[in-house]
This record gives sequence, C-alpha cells and structure tokens, in this order.
Amino acid sequence: MHSQASAGAAERDGSGSGGFPNSGEILRTQALSKIFHSGLLQIIPLDGIDLVVERGEMIAVVGPSGAGKSTLLHLLAALDTPTSGAVYFAGNSLRSLAEAELAEYRNRAVGFVWQRHYLLPDFTAAENVAMPLLVRGKTLGQALQAAGDWLQEVGLGGRAGQRAAQLSGGEQQRVAIARALVNHPSLLLADEPTGDLDERSAESIFELIERLHRSHHLTSIVATHNLALARRTDRVLVLERGKLVPAREVSAGAAASVARAAVTGSKTTGERG
Repeated sequence: MHSQASAGAAERDGSGSGGFPNSGEILRTQALSKIFHSGLLQIIPLDGIDLVVERGEMIAVVGPSGAGKSTLLHLLAALDTPTSGAVYFAGNSLRSLAEAELAEYRNRAVGFVWQRHYLLPDFTAAENVAMPLLVRGKTLGQALQAAGDWLQEVGLGGRAGQRAAQLSGGEQQRVAIARALVNHPSLLLADEPTGDLDERSAESIFELIERLHRSHHLTSIVATHNLALARRTDRVLVLERGKLVPAREVSAGAAASVARAAVTGSKTTGERG
C-alpha cells in the first residue's frame, strides 16, 4: 500500500495505483454500509453502496432529510468509518491507511464545504481561509498570501480583513469555499452548501462552485435538496432506502419525497442516517 501522498501524486498524474490502475476513476466505494444504533432500534442509512466516480465529474446526491447524504459524504472524506465495505481514493483503500495518512488525505486531497460555514467569527476572512495551510506548516505570511488570492477568486478580495461575523451569509459561504480549496484538493465534497441561503444567494454560490469545479479541474460531489441545481451536474443520484440509484431509476414515492424537501427548503444539518 502506498502512502497517501503517493496516492495523491498518482491521482494527479493519472497513473493510478492499488486495485484500479490506469482508469479514469478517482473514487470508488464497494459494498459501503453504515449502521447506527439507538436503543433497540437499528438505522441503516447506507446499505451496500457501490459507487464509481470519474475524475472531473460533478455529481449531485439528492434525497430527503435523514436519508444519509451527510453520512455518505463523511465516509468519503474519512470523517467517519463505515460499518462494512470500503472507500478507495486513487485506488487505495482508506481503511488501510494509518491515522497520519488519513489526516493528510483530509487536509490535502479533500475540500469539504458544510451547509453552515463553521467560520471562526472573531477571525478575519483571510485568517479563516489560511487555517488549513497553517495546519500544513506554512508560515503565517505564506498562508495569508494564499488566502488573499483565494478570496480574490471567490469575489471577496476587498473583504479579506473583515471579521467573519461581519459578513453576510452568502459571503461567509464564499469564505468557506475558499478555505476548502486553499490546499488545492482533488476532491470537493459539499453538504447542502446552499441550504441556509436565500434563492438568489444559493444560485450565486452554486454558480461559483460550478466555475471553480471547471477552472481547478476538481471532482465534485454535492448533496442537495435543490433539484433545479442538482440537474445542472453531470449525474444526479438519489439516496433511497439505503441505496444510491440514478435519478431516472428512483421510485415515484422517493421522487415525491425529494420534491417536497426541495419545496419546503429543508435546512437540516448534520443529518444522521
């Protein structure tokens, strides 16, 4: 098994490694399952999911609140561990990596955008964006310079010195996107990134994600209730009863449930299951 740094290098040069060499894929799950227990109740949000994600794809995952969208993204980002099955990045199983390699994967290979931005309110926009670089050991000057460049790219070049608490909701989410991408990850995972925003701000943020996806050659997976935005991606997958299926194969009942969630603008975060 290669180190995660080697896996990342192989992914970038397209050589591949491990079990899936020389293919166009960057991410794969095999029989991925997650089970939660609440007293005597057993909750199975993910039940043997097989997924292949090609480099450069932009995929939307839709489903009602509680279906397991957040759980799936957490497993892909190595923020949680599956009950069974495996996640592979650039051919390497995340389950086989040491903790230091997993930390490097989270910091270098993955950019994660949450529904709520989780910025430090008393820190400036630039300081918030700089945090992942400081974790990598960059100097404060280097980190702030890169943060300023990214804030310029997300349309906030003039707001670098503003405290996060002084920014609007849409501006805060732009800062969060810059923070997610400041380490130049290969994979962008976004969990309801427009869920807390009004319609106009949501459209603006999704357009930004689309632009950055193309310009930085990202592979992106976006969990969303917004069907109109989801249809703009390369593929729409629906999480239904623990299974992930193409939108065209979803049952009428599940489609109605997703549609209701989109209409009501459900704003749940950290959904369990």
